[in-house]
Amino acid sequence: MTKPLVLAPLFLAMSLALAPTAVLAQQAPAAKAAPAKTAPAKPAPAWVARSNEYTQILILAQAPFQPEQVSFFGVPGFDDQVFDYGAEFGRRFREATTKAKADLVARSAKETDPNVKQDIAILLQAADDQIEASEVNERLTRPWLDAGQTVFQGIQSLLSDQTPADRRAKAVLRLQRYAGLVPGTTPLTTLARQRYEERNEKGLLQPTQIAVQQSLDNVKTYQQGIRDLFAKYKLDGEAAAALTALDQQLTDYAAWCKADVLPTSRTDYKLPTELYALSLKGYGIDIDPRVLIERAQLEFMETRNAMQQLAPLVAKAKGLKATDYVEVIRALKHPQLKDDAIEPYYRNTVMPELDRLIAANEVVSLPQRPMQMRLGTPAENAAQSAPHFLPAPLVGNTGQQGTFVLPLSNPNAGADGPYDDFNYPAGAWTLTAHEGRPGHELQFTAMVERGVSLARTLYAFNSVNVEGWALYAEAEMVPYEPLEGQLIALQFRLLRAARAMLDPMINLGLTDRDTVFRVLTDEVGFSKAMARQEVDRYSVNSPGQAGSYFYGYTRIMQLRAETEVALGDKFDRKAFNDFLLDQGLLPPALLAKAVREEFVPAQRAKK
Repeated sequence: MTKPLVLAPLFLAMSLALAPTAVLAQQAPAAKAAPAKTAPAKPAPAWVARSNEYTQILILAQAPFQPEQVSFFGVPGFDDQVFDYGAEFGRRFREATTKAKADLVARSAKETDPNVKQDIAILLQAADDQIEASEVNERLTRPWLDAGQTVFQGIQSLLSDQTPADRRAKAVLRLQRYAGLVPGTTPLTTLARQRYEERNEKGLLQPTQIAVQQSLDNVKTYQQGIRDLFAKYKLDGEAAAALTALDQQLTDYAAWCKADVLPTSRTDYKLPTELYALSLKGYGIDIDPRVLIERAQLEFMETRNAMQQLAPLVAKAKGLKATDYVEVIRALKHPQLKDDAIEPYYRNTVMPELDRLIAANEVVSLPQRPMQMRLGTPAENAAQSAPHFLPAPLVGNTGQQGTFVLPLSNPNAGADGPYDDFNYPAGAWTLTAHEGRPGHELQFTAMVERGVSLARTLYAFNSVNVEGWALYAEAEMVPYEPLEGQLIALQFRLLRAARAMLDPMINLGLTDRDTVFRVLTDEVGFSKAMARQEVDRYSVNSPGQAGSYFYGYTRIMQLRAETEVALGDKFDRKAFNDFLLDQGLLPPALLAKAVREEFVPAQRAKK
């Protein structure tokens, strides 16, 4: 699927198993418990303010092409806007970014602060990468849009308990713009049809049949989800005309997709070499995919062996007859937690115990406030059917806190049935460590509370540096979890190795979807619904992203080993982990440079 925006929202990389490709950032209703707020951000160093001035040049140049995203992250002035999907939007985006890049170079010519210079380099590289991504996608793919998902997520990004009421009110005007009811605007569904129909050159990569069919299956869910959001915040009266118009537009768009797009959609999931290489680069994977496959195959076998060694111990402790690791995992899944018991179990049992274990074992510094989590809504599960973390605004944050969101179903699984992978006690530990603490929740809150520059949050981001930390965080907690929790932690590490070998194998034409499905169910031990989501992820929704967890994790582990050797008995794990969080979302090479040149000398100097 071709996305009309070229900056991937941060939340996309923060889900345990990314589901449908999303165009806009998600925000959602708050948890049942009253939302806690982050501690006030400490004053940022002077160089951060200077760096942010440069970053604003790029943000403001690109904001008209992605206002929903910049609004979600807290940039003021774009709450009532919708993204530019007019004719030649790609060319105009590239021209605006090129102009901003030239302005950056000119204004920063005399900059001397090394931190600011590093951030400027990050911005310039990001601009180059975005221009390249826009050009390659425009040249090789035929643009098709899941309009229902796009509007739902664009509205949900404003209609949240953590968004001030005056900002939530702007959602009515945003909806009117999507529906083309504001003078000078065109309905999004009309623009989407125009962009698709004007690119009918032979040889362009078509959208996949699965993506189009899932869009058709979910349109009513998105329509209801949009109405539910406006009703919740008592804006449905003011938005009534736009809601009615949008319902009809989405229904008509679905009929057009079924008649004109679905018959020519593709069922071949091998991507053109250039497009897959670009995808890997965008997610931060900078090695040959065949090398990634080889490394992941070794990790897969070693992790599987470790699971088989641990499974009989778990079986003995839990009184289970089975000793094979897959059978032990399946036994641990029963009985399942009831729907109304899932959130209380995570919130009242797992989350506080992980906080206690983190503090007791001096893993990393913790904030003095509870973590937020909640269950996903039906429309949200259709758009993002995997556990994920929704960050709070990174710009102008006044105490808002991010939220760990847990779905109860995969609406796109069809006959494959329900999830049983997240709603049982043993499965809650490593999932919370990944999405919560010490994983994404701590990672993104640290950026707000520690005053990290915008260049190192919005523009240094890639999936490798985000997911690498979260998987590393899982590994940090494994020794302290219950025995059955340790087995499930290894299962999810096995999944990350499987992703890193199966995603490139599908996209290089080395295997097929049925084989991948079998490996995930029979050898990794996940439900059919989870396996279906994974297969769709590698071949339909986010080709290339799935390997970023394993690759990012290996880069941090390599850096950790190097640092331990360099410091010997002066190595301090908590100080090391805190330092990594202090750096924001630096790519692995820049993170390693900071550790070698700042952290190691500072630790050596301590008495």
